[in-house]
Amino acid sequence: MNLKSSALHMAVAFAGMGGWAVFANRGHPLPEALLAGLVQGTISALITLGLKRMIEALSARLPGAAALILPPLLAVAGSVLLLSLIHSLAGTPEIAATIAVPVSVTALYSSAYSFTLWRARHA
Repeated sequence: MNLKSSALHMAVAFAGMGGWAVFANRGHPLPEALLAGLVQGTISALITLGLKRMIEALSARLPGAAALILPPLLAVAGSVLLLSLIHSLAGTPEIAATIAVPVSVTALYSSAYSFTLWRARHA
């Protein structure tokens, strides 16, 4: 098993965040909860592909503290906007609960990765 595999990372994101969405919508009929899980899992898998590259590109182009602060802010803002819009269109009943964990993971990951890249540039 190749731990650097994009497909593996996408599968983990799909299962983890999709599973969370089903749990977050567990008080609603099963078709709604499963649809929320499918939607969130798919979005998370696709976001996983682009998030790392976006942080790297911004970090390389921005000067000083902006390279540390802006990539995570843009990642979180983009995630909230994208997830809210798509879940609204999909009819997800518990949008805030559904996106809370994925947005938190995005915030933690993007902050940590931005810091790592920033520190390497300023070491």
